[in-house]
This record gives sequence, C-alpha cells and structure tokens, in this order.
Amino acid sequence: MTMIRRAIISCHDKTGVVELARLLREFNVEIISTAGTLNVLHDAGIEAVSIGDYTGVQEMMDGRVKSLHSKVHAGILGIRDNKLHAEQLKAFDYDWIDMVVIHPHPVEAVISQPGITLEEVVEQIDIGGTAMIRSAAKNFRYVTVVVNPERYSAIMHELRAHNGSVTFPTRYRLALEAFACTAEYDQAIAAYLRSIVPPEE
Repeated sequence: MTMIRRAIISCHDKTGVVELARLLREFNVEIISTAGTLNVLHDAGIEAVSIGDYTGVQEMMDGRVKSLHSKVHAGILGIRDNKLHAEQLKAFDYDWIDMVVIHPHPVEAVISQPGITLEEVVEQIDIGGTAMIRSAAKNFRYVTVVVNPERYSAIMHELRAHNGSVTFPTRYRLALEAFACTAEYDQAIAAYLRSIVPPEE
C-alpha cells in the first residue's frame, strides 16, 4: 500500500472536509488546497498551502487557470516504481501527490438557475478540478481519488486501520466513481448546449 504523504483538497461541498483533513494532518500529510477550501481549513486551524504557492504560479485569467500545472499533474500521474518517472520528478524538484479530494461545483445546479446565460454557464464549467480527478483516477494503482463526501468516513477508517494508507480495492472503486463523476459532468454540459439556440460567432 502507498503511504499518503501529500493530498490536494478542493471541494465545493465542504461537508466533512475538515474532519478528513484533520486526520490527514495527524498522519503528517501535506495538504494543498484552493481558495474556498483553504479558507475553511485555515479557519479550523488546519495547516494547508495554497495551490498557487505550491506550484509557484498564482491563478490567472479570473481563476480559469489554477491547477493546470506540470507540478500538479506529474505528481499525480507518475508511476511510482518507474525509474524514469522518479528521476524526472526529482530533476524538476517535484513531489508525488498521493490523494486527490475534489468535489466540483455541480453543473446541474448552475444550469437550472432561472435566466442563466450561456456565458454564465461556461464560466462555471470546471476544468482544473475535473482534470485532476481524471489524472488521479487513471493512476489508481498509486493515488486515492475522492469525489463523494459520503466516502470520507470509510476512507478515514482505512487510514486509521492501515497507518495512513488506503487499500488497492478501495482505490479501484473510488476511481470508478471518479470516472463516472466526470462523465456525468460532461454529459450535463453537452445536454445543456444541445438544449439552447447555438450562439453566433
């Protein structure tokens, strides 16, 4: 089992996130987070670093670009027992990222708002979060990906039972749920775009 040493946490639904983060810190896990979640963790007295400070590049373009950085995705996607991957990570002074906890802004809730415009919907489409989810799910052999707050309790149980690790069968099931999450997310956007009059150039 892979010991979790570094985690990214970025959740629209903050339910249970403080309890999970507090337990991770008990196992000396470094926590990286985005603005809203970071504020919640700091308010609870939990040590965490902003993703901009972690990558060295602050968010830009009104928040459109925050986590789309090689330090993030190399850390998530790298194969831990691949010598070349490990050497490349070391050459760039990057670190492995072992857990990704992300709950995207539910796009269905955005789309269903009365009077919402296409431009407003487009601005709410999550790119960086869903990209991290897919990266972590792809690398389920090494990375734990969590998209559902209802899983926090079971994950906390495993962390306690396995000294800061999550078992492979659990990582596999969580990856399945993560891919389903991103598929449903994209399907909701596609369904919305089909339902409106296409904009002119």
